[in-house]
This record gives sequence, structure tokens and C-alpha cells, in this order.
Amino acid sequence: MKRRDLLAGGAAALLALPFVRRARGHAGGNAKRLIILYHPDGVPGPSSNGQPSAWHPTGDGTQFTLPAPLAALQPYKDRCVFFRGLSMGATDAGSHPGGAKKMLTAVDGGNGISIDQRLAQTIGAGSPFRSLYLGAMANQNGASGDKHISYVAPGVTATPDDDPVAAFARVFAGSGTTTGGGSDPARQRRLSVLDRAKGDLDDLRGKLAGTERAKLDLHLEALREVEQRITGTGTGGGGASCSAPAIDAAGLTSSTLYAPERFPQILRAQIDLMVQAMACGLTRVGVIQASIHTSELIMSRFMGTPMYDPGFDMRSHQASHYGASHDASHREYVAFVRQATWWMDQLAYLLAQLAARPEDGGTMLDHSLVLSCTEVCDGNTHGHDDMPFILAGGGSGRIRTGRLLNLGYRRHADLLVSIANAMGDSIGSFGEASSGGIPGLLS
Repeated sequence: MKRRDLLAGGAAALLALPFVRRARGHAGGNAKRLIILYHPDGVPGPSSNGQPSAWHPTGDGTQFTLPAPLAALQPYKDRCVFFRGLSMGATDAGSHPGGAKKMLTAVDGGNGISIDQRLAQTIGAGSPFRSLYLGAMANQNGASGDKHISYVAPGVTATPDDDPVAAFARVFAGSGTTTGGGSDPARQRRLSVLDRAKGDLDDLRGKLAGTERAKLDLHLEALREVEQRITGTGTGGGGASCSAPAIDAAGLTSSTLYAPERFPQILRAQIDLMVQAMACGLTRVGVIQASIHTSELIMSRFMGTPMYDPGFDMRSHQASHYGASHDASHREYVAFVRQATWWMDQLAYLLAQLAARPEDGGTMLDHSLVLSCTEVCDGNTHGHDDMPFILAGGGSGRIRTGRLLNLGYRRHADLLVSIANAMGDSIGSFGEASSGGIPGLLS
């Protein structure tokens, strides 16, 4: 075998490995993937003058009601777990940066790695991409440091990829299209490389015997699965479809990437990219960061939404400071409720994309975990208690969904432990002040 062909064959074998690992994970009943969807500046939670939250569900257990800002999640109510009493602790309470640092690390000051990076090292270790960190205007105005939420080391954040076109090209390596479906010549060239590598491996197989031949057979079988996923010719009895990946990036250029009116399109493109990358088995851990804390995102320029107001630029952080009360006569409060509603609409879109893809007798949503989070509770008070987190997806049967869990007071680190456990990472604690997973959350 020529050196070049040997390298191609080796790459093919490595490409097959994640699919073997993923199949074994499913046999153990663990969640296949985690997507974290972040939005900035909190929600209309309990007001400073004592009014109850306008965002949190009411009730308990399986008997609960979703308020108006969560209306888009009604079709997925039985796939979600909502929380009351989930706290990030008193340190830096009242601070957006302090909340962003603790949110995924569960460590004050961001002095630890985030849960996505932990899982990238464990659950995601065998994937072509250990994790994906995508942004929508998350690097605007040179944002860095505590503006970002994925910590690769204590006090050190990763940088999200804000450009859907560049991210798509990197993840799919020239396959698919950024404007719509259909065949693509680069995709066909990629297939020919895989076929050539498989042929060389078949030649090698004839020279092996016994255990070594059996090992190679596993690689060849997995390689064929990869090829079927890329072409969309699989039988449908296995994982999610990977047919013709595509995103809508029409009109997105370096000059429009940070235009506020483009934000909805950019976020949808990043959601589509993440879901398709996971359907293709390219990653199991992903973070989508929608803007940044204390966001200057002008949401009043989102055409076709209730927030649209061409005569007044209402920024996300500006609206979050709506005042001491939930007063519908205040322009900021009305805008903030609409913003919170719109963010939940985007979460519902992500859940719909997962639910639309068949996988292993159910859908991708049945085998996934989705964590919706923000860095503070109420946008005006900046509190770090009663955090408006939502955990969605069946996690391959590991999560008991369709419930509102009233926890009294419990640190959010325990939720991160439960997520890791559902993924197959058996950690007993994470970050600071963790007492283990949340009782009764896992099946």
C-alpha cells in the first residue's frame, strides 16, 4: 500500500471509530448528544417590588402551566423539565459577568472548565469534533473573556465561531450547500476518496487473519455506515439522517454578519448547522451562544416579529432594565417580555428540528439533551437564584420529562452533574457546592 493510500485508509478507520463508540453508548441507554442554547440578559422573573415571575411555570410535578412567554414550548411540554429554586449561589449575585462565569462552570469567577468542555474530553473524545462552539454575534465589538461562556481552562474561554458559512465549510469539509439542497460536486469528490480508502482496506483485509482481520472488519463496517450517512442511502433503521446538509446563508457576508436585522437568520443557520452536524455523527457536544451578556443587540430591528419597531432602537440589555415592577405601560417591560418570548421561540425551533429527524425507533429529540440557559434570572435585578434553565429531550430514556421540579433551593451544579451522568459520564460532583445529581431527574 502506498504511503498516501495508507494515510487515506488510516483516516477512514479513524472516521469510523466515533460511530462504533456512539452505537455502544446507545446500547447502554445514555443520551447521545448535548446542545446548550444560551440567550442573554435573563427573563422577566420575580420583580424587585415582589411581583411573581412572568416567565416561570406555575404548579408542581406533572401538573403545571406554562405562562405566555413559554407558549412556543407547549407542543414540547412533555419533553421538557422546568425548574424552580435552582440557584447559582450568592457570589457575584447582581452581576451579568459573574453569572456568565458560573453558568456552565459552576465555579465562582469562571475558575474551572465548563460542562461542555468536560464532556468534550470524555463523551466527545472519539468524535471528529469533540465539541462545536457556534455563536450568533457573540464576538461583536471584539467581545472576549467573560463575554464567552465555554471555559477550556480556569479563567480561559474559548471563542465561538460567529460565521455560519465558515463554520459550515469547516464542519462539512466542502459537502452540502449554504443556500439550499441539491447535489454538489465537492460532495461527490469526497465520496470517491472514501471509496478509494475502502478499497485499499479491503486489499489489506485479504492479508490478515484471525483477530486482526476481525478488528479490521469492524472498521470496514463502520466506514460503510459513514458513507451511507453522507449519501443519505442508509436503511433508516439506525441513526439520524445525514442527507444533503444545508443552511440558509443567503446574503451573509463579512459586512452583514453583525447587522442586527440579520441576527434571526444567523441564529437559525447556526441551529441548523449544529443539528445536522450531530445527525452526521460529527460531534456529540455543542454550544450555541446567541449574543453576549449586557447585549447591545437591537432586537427592535427583527422584521416580522412583535419586537419590530423601526422608529425606536430597543437593545436587549436596555429592555431588561424595565424597572421595579411588571408594568405593561412601560415600553421597556413590554419589549423585554417580547424578547423573552422570542428566545423561547428559538428554543422551540431547535426542538422541532431534532424532533423532525427519525433516530433509533424515535427521533433525535428522544435521544438528545438540550439545555436552555441565561446568565441571570430577572433581567432587572440580575439575581442568581431561581434560574430560568430548561432541560429538554429524552436523553435516550435517561431523563424523566414533562415536569416542573420545585427544588426549594439547590445549586445548579447538581443539574450539570445530572446532565453528565445522563451522557454516560459518571462524575459525582462538578464545580463548587455540588451535592450530586438532582434527585429524581434521571430515570
